[in-house]
Amino acid sequence: MTRTNWAAFTAAAPELAHTAQERFAPYRHHVLATLRKDGSPRTSGLEVQFLDGELRFGMMPGSVKALDLLRDPRFALQANPGEGTAMGGTGDIRISGRAYEVTDPAVKGPYAQEVKPPEGPFHLFRTELTEVVRTYVEDDTYLVVESWRPGGPVRTVKRT
Repeated sequence: MTRTNWAAFTAAAPELAHTAQERFAPYRHHVLATLRKDGSPRTSGLEVQFLDGELRFGMMPGSVKALDLLRDPRFALQANPGEGTAMGGTGDIRISGRAYEVTDPAVKGPYAQEVKPPEGPFHLFRTELTEVVRTYVEDDTYLVVESWRPGGPVRTVKRT
């Protein structure tokens, strides 16, 4: 199976990828959903980075979200909605996939130089995307849902 990282998504759906990155950019913290040991959902705050064609998550060592991902790599990531409740403009972005720990010092070193995490050890995860969804309001009339999955085109549904 081909790995679908951020670069592969960007090549397959450049406009949606650009909009998604634009939506994440203004805010530092976003919401990550992981699965607890019993299968129930857990949400946590998270900073994300788009570096070298990858969507990456850095986490404190032993954090519950890191332990969740080490046990079960499935995640959902919600862009910070920001102030207010308007769904115009870039709207709402959700990304789903699997996150895998990166232990290679040749990757972690440059990441640490770029991101400057707190001193000491940290978990670094790379992601493989299974879905990206954008939801927004168009012309104060339509709720528009754009979705992408690996191997397919961007699908758009408009609802009144």
